[in-house]
Amino acid sequence: MADKLSRRKVISSFGLTGLGLLASNVQAANINSISLIKEGENILFYSSLTELKESNVLKEGNIVQTGGYYQIGDGGEGTYIIRASSSEFTPDGGGIIGLKKNLIAGLINVREVNYKLFGAVGDKNNDDGVQIKTAHEYANKHRVPVINLSGEYWFRETTAIVIKTNVDWGQSIFHFDEKFNGKEPRFKVLSDVAPYPIQLSEDAKNALISQIKPGTQVIPELAPYKNCLVIVADSTDMIGLRNQSTGISRGWAREELFYVEEHGRIVGEMAWTFKDYTSLMAYPASDSYLTISGGTFYLSGDNEGNYVENGIRIERSRTLVSNQWVGLEPGKHDVAKIQRSGFYSLRMVYDVVVENIRLIPWEKDRPGVPMVPQGTYGISGNRWMNVTFRNITAEGSPVHWGVFGTNLTKNFRIENCMLNRVDVHFHCWNLYIKDSKVGQRGLTLTGGGDLFVENTLVNANAFISFRADYGAKWDGDIRIKNCRLVPRTGATQVSVLQFVTADFDFKYPIGYGRTLSVQDMVVDFSGQEQSKAVCWLMKTSEWKNNADKVKLFFPQQMDISNVSVRGRKQGLRLFQLYDCSKYYMQNEGSYDGVRMESNCRILVRNVDLEKLNPAPMSAIKDNVHFYLNDTSADKRPDALYPDIRFEGCRNMDLYAGKGTANLRFENCSISRITKDLSTFKGRLSFTNSEFIPEVEAGSERIYDLDSELGVSFSDCTVYMPEKAGQKMSEWLDKIGFLQINKQVRFNHSNTRLGNDIIQYCKSNSIKLNPNFIGMLKSHHELESDNMKA
Repeated sequence: MADKLSRRKVISSFGLTGLGLLASNVQAANINSISLIKEGENILFYSSLTELKESNVLKEGNIVQTGGYYQIGDGGEGTYIIRASSSEFTPDGGGIIGLKKNLIAGLINVREVNYKLFGAVGDKNNDDGVQIKTAHEYANKHRVPVINLSGEYWFRETTAIVIKTNVDWGQSIFHFDEKFNGKEPRFKVLSDVAPYPIQLSEDAKNALISQIKPGTQVIPELAPYKNCLVIVADSTDMIGLRNQSTGISRGWAREELFYVEEHGRIVGEMAWTFKDYTSLMAYPASDSYLTISGGTFYLSGDNEGNYVENGIRIERSRTLVSNQWVGLEPGKHDVAKIQRSGFYSLRMVYDVVVENIRLIPWEKDRPGVPMVPQGTYGISGNRWMNVTFRNITAEGSPVHWGVFGTNLTKNFRIENCMLNRVDVHFHCWNLYIKDSKVGQRGLTLTGGGDLFVENTLVNANAFISFRADYGAKWDGDIRIKNCRLVPRTGATQVSVLQFVTADFDFKYPIGYGRTLSVQDMVVDFSGQEQSKAVCWLMKTSEWKNNADKVKLFFPQQMDISNVSVRGRKQGLRLFQLYDCSKYYMQNEGSYDGVRMESNCRILVRNVDLEKLNPAPMSAIKDNVHFYLNDTSADKRPDALYPDIRFEGCRNMDLYAGKGTANLRFENCSISRITKDLSTFKGRLSFTNSEFIPEVEAGSERIYDLDSELGVSFSDCTVYMPEKAGQKMSEWLDKIGFLQINKQVRFNHSNTRLGNDIIQYCKSNSIKLNPNFIGMLKSHHELESDNMKA
């Protein structure tokens, strides 16, 4: 029998404000308030909803309080109004409860929702997702938050639980049985307003197409679609063909996304131009922020589907997700045979933050068992803009795949994270990584815009590996500052920047950044003192067939400064310009045999270089610090004409080929400069530099410097030739620009002989001729190179 409470006690219990809310909530629930409480009428109390369902004394208009859902004190207490059943109100086990005598009990006075109120059991057997889904449906309908700060819940088959209101899960624990993963995630965060196609007149459409291009800031035709993420695509114009071992993909439709503000103001710089479009969609952004906080998620690890969803999918702009822990059930292992999408998956959203998360990447390359056939990701998504990931931890061993897997992103930020991999497939525009650590799967990227990486450590064989299957491209500015590369144990080749790809037409421009800066970089072999891995600052591809089709480009400005090696003596090699005539530069350059007008400035300063043993010409490409070549006799004006300055670099070994360039060396030591037999097209200048010749058997000269625009030495020192650390006096006449008491070539100002050469001359009674000394002190290329007899 229910306990009875007087009206006075009810008022005391609820307070005047509570009764007001009670009435307003009744009205909001479309349950008519028909004299809810009359003088002398009783309010009924039941220990549980179970007891309420068995009551035979209820009548329409009663107000009922329960002490729990299944039993008193289980957290499911609520307040209900009793009324006659009708087709308008269908019992759902939560907001509306079916009773005896053709009555229903409707929840009232609900300011927030918890899962016990809707009958979640938490006994390991019940699929609590059923009741949790009902709770969110009620919260969404009545615009109240879900606040469930504790409890433990098990999910089996329930998916697609829609979230449209704020959620605080506190220390609630959720167990997901992954055998039931499907094409829908467990939770879907949705907007109240569905996306819709934008319909424009023919004139407005043409005006829009003409304005979708880099640099556009306002599009008046889109002013009616303010507060929308707009996505435009042309499926008749396929770009970004993927070249992989399984074949070549059809590619991606040319596509652009941006956010529209007041009066058609565009947020998000454009990357592409369009001739037409086949789709123009508006995704309205909510006018408030939705927050989802807290919760622990245990996964069973035995997924059986194919790229199934398994966690939280966010399709609502302006969503903040924080303070969550995701991992495997205690004692369980990731034994999934098929790939998963991300536990967090973002689609078609603007302005989202995911922070303070512990997550795991999925396993893929398990030893001794069939590996997962495709990439499997902990965080995935596509078509997002202005998204920040902050304080995310998701590390793993070599068997784990990438925690990130994304396509078509813009203004993507990673801050203070520890991740095993950041993998951006097709077209990321603007990526910012700061104060983070990336594990053994590394940074694998492709796209354009800003690529700024600061104060970040990468434990991989490349600091950034630009994805070969999408052309290893970055069409924008690259800035790397105060970072550290820690190569994996056993690496055979390492590179700070890896731009290696197939010689293939990817249907869009391919290149190595528009500008490039690497400042204060450490390549750390600590603990790997015996490592012999070749380490390149930048590894490029030797293009021969498709450069004209894709408009292969090279940075118009490079600044490489203060790159050091730690933990071993062996240093770095720089990069290879296999064919300057193959590149397409933004600005034109020229060379006419009188002067070179450069369109690219390169500064390499204070880089720890590897001390190389001179290689024969047949193996020269991969065995010098810097390789420069041209293959075209008729070079285009928009080809690459670099002005290159080396400062503070030691043991330099260069190949100048048939290159066209100005090369300047300041405070460097140079071991060897080689080229073919032709004269170098450009200028060579050496200031305050040391020449420590390294001997290669069969060479005609150690320094092959003949250049059409001249060679100049200022305050330089020349030392005795060496081979494997041994002085080779017999090679003194093969240095290439001087012979003792015989010849001084090119322009010299205060050139010195090293003490080892002076001691050799003294010990062999060779007296240095004053005229020879005078030529070292000052010599002009228009003067005779040879000593007078």
